[in-house]
Amino acid sequence: MTGAAVSAFTATAAETLLSATDVVARTLEEAQFDLGEGPRWDAVRTRLPVLIPDLSGKAHLVWPAFAEVLADLEVAALFVFPLTVGAIDLGVVELYRTTPGSLSGSERLAVEVLTGETAWALLRWTLGEAQPGGPAIVPSGINAATGAAARSVALPNSRREIHQATGMVLAQANVSAAQALLLLRGHAFSHQLTLHETALQVIRRDLVFTPPSGTSPNGPGLT
Repeated sequence: MTGAAVSAFTATAAETLLSATDVVARTLEEAQFDLGEGPRWDAVRTRLPVLIPDLSGKAHLVWPAFAEVLADLEVAALFVFPLTVGAIDLGVVELYRTTPGSLSGSERLAVEVLTGETAWALLRWTLGEAQPGGPAIVPSGINAATGAAARSVALPNSRREIHQATGMVLAQANVSAAQALLLLRGHAFSHQLTLHETALQVIRRDLVFTPPSGTSPNGPGLT
């Protein structure tokens, strides 16, 4: 594998990028979150691995917006494994490499073993985080003892600005949380912004989703 990223979905952190080995891995994770499409969402929905040994052509048919991001990256194969413990969904592991090719039997077994260990680690963290003074997972790029940058790719440990902006849009447009996030994604995509940039505009109140006076908040696309 060339690189990897780990994302968590927990009650206390709705979507959190915990670790990425390099800029490309982070870009793949962030693009799928911003666009709301890509193999990571298929893995979350089906709770099954999504294995794409050769990205040429397939991504353009299944995930057209995400394919535009892939076109600018040196990524030839992508493998996404859900992080689950029993009936509990905890996140995903995304692996990529720059040359096409399927996982061998031993490679897939190794990934599944590591994925299982990661899922249990996330579950223990989630349960501990729920307790006062519980442990927290330190994002890659930060030294746990000093808080100083330890790698070239430092990551935020949450997307709190996006979640905050989603709540603001929810109240402004009188829609559900899922619809509010969809509005943010649509605005970001149409204006060639990242979801984080759009969220900051909402928080600064430079961007408001309040419907014009006299119109129904549940207009076309919001019902």
